[in-house]
Amino acid sequence: MTTLYLDDFAPGQRFDLGTFTLTADEIVAFARAYDPQPFHLSEEGGRASPYGGLIASGWHTCAVTMRRLADGLLARTPGMGSPGLDELRWLGPVRPGITYAVDLEVTQVRPSSSRPDRGAITTRIEVKAPDGAVVMRWTSAIIIGRRPAATD
Repeated sequence: MTTLYLDDFAPGQRFDLGTFTLTADEIVAFARAYDPQPFHLSEEGGRASPYGGLIASGWHTCAVTMRRLADGLLARTPGMGSPGLDELRWLGPVRPGITYAVDLEVTQVRPSSSRPDRGAITTRIEVKAPDGAVVMRWTSAIIIGRRPAATD
């Protein structure tokens, strides 16, 4: 696997981070542990809600998306973490048994002015339903190491 340094990124660059499908059992288990709202805990609770059925917690969607980001891109970089999300939007429900795609677009590349060994890329990540509808979007910076200088 080729290492990608800050110097290898450019605005407009896109990465397919793969797909995920959640089961009803996974949605309920996450909800029981972290977000016990009725529409995340059972089909019945979901039917009684505006969502009309069981849906995943937005935080569950974030966690699964983070895994796609880690496996699909960060594992290939000298990543140094992130200062946080600039924007997070849950735009539609994530339902069991449906396969969602995760895509990343680089929107900005900024070498650090104070630390020449690193910089940041700003990214927009979208989770899309099979019909192309965006169900989640986040924008964040990722700190990435620069290519080491060649030595003689």
